[in-house]
Amino acid sequence: MDFTLEFERPVSELENQIRELKEASAKRNVDMSHELEALQTKVDRMLEEIYIKLTPWERTQLSRHPHRPHAIDYIEKIVEEFHEVHGDRRFSDDPSMITGFGYINGQKVAVIGIEKGRKTQEKIKRNFGMANPEGYRKALRVMQMASQFNIPVVTFVDTPGAYPGIGAEERGQALAIAENLEEMFNVKAPIISIVIGEGGSGGALGIAIADKVFMMEYSVYSVISPESCASILWSDPKMAETAANSLQLSPNKALELKVIDGIIKEPAGGAHRHHDEAVKKVKEAIMTSLEALKKEDLDLVMEKRFEKFRQMGNITLTVDNT
Repeated sequence: MDFTLEFERPVSELENQIRELKEASAKRNVDMSHELEALQTKVDRMLEEIYIKLTPWERTQLSRHPHRPHAIDYIEKIVEEFHEVHGDRRFSDDPSMITGFGYINGQKVAVIGIEKGRKTQEKIKRNFGMANPEGYRKALRVMQMASQFNIPVVTFVDTPGAYPGIGAEERGQALAIAENLEEMFNVKAPIISIVIGEGGSGGALGIAIADKVFMMEYSVYSVISPESCASILWSDPKMAETAANSLQLSPNKALELKVIDGIIKEPAGGAHRHHDEAVKKVKEAIMTSLEALKKEDLDLVMEKRFEKFRQMGNITLTVDNT
């Protein structure tokens, strides 16, 4: 099913013209290569002009684009011999949290990803990417196994936030996330986390205490969604665009604040247009980081991990006593 964001419409119209021209060219057996090339050049130029000046709200919309690669897409295309692990051994399995072990270029890894689902039934099964406590406990179970054998951990973050339902709260949602935050500092293996779409609040952070945290170029990572922020500040979720601007939702800002360690550039027009190219860039970032982390002393890696997060939010105030 086609899906076009409002700011993408001019590009979509040109791409429709290209498709129609190709069909006409094939049907009439007429060479229209020059016309097609001119239109494609126009599309490329328009994409660059639009995407270079995206607003925080437009970036938020892109991070939620239904055609963006999901965690399951990255796992299927990057991880070889993936064996999924189910259940938290306390309550149940959580399909929104994919966990398991596999190989990336011959390197054994533990893999964790929050999956939103695509079609209606899958979205319901995956709870729209909002993990329950058993999901976070399952993720912790896999990380603790990885820690025992010094197996690097790779996590893919894409969630609007942890599930806030009554059942989740009764089963200890806040505690499950808090335990993950604490225990990830003690994982005796390199950890790499990538925000591939939405990085919503503690639900994202519950699998993102990592030595290297990356954001995709058109992803968002925030303590609160624009809609929730607007509801709290103005009692009106329709003010979400204003809230997104106030939250300064962009990877560049997160990098400036040292909340993340790097930005993974997306293909022209976003990852939803070129899945394979996006996957390739993510895989390169993972392998480059793993190679660098493996060369460091593990105790030092863990110490740096702790200090990095410990320093977040530190503000030096200068008091003028004159």
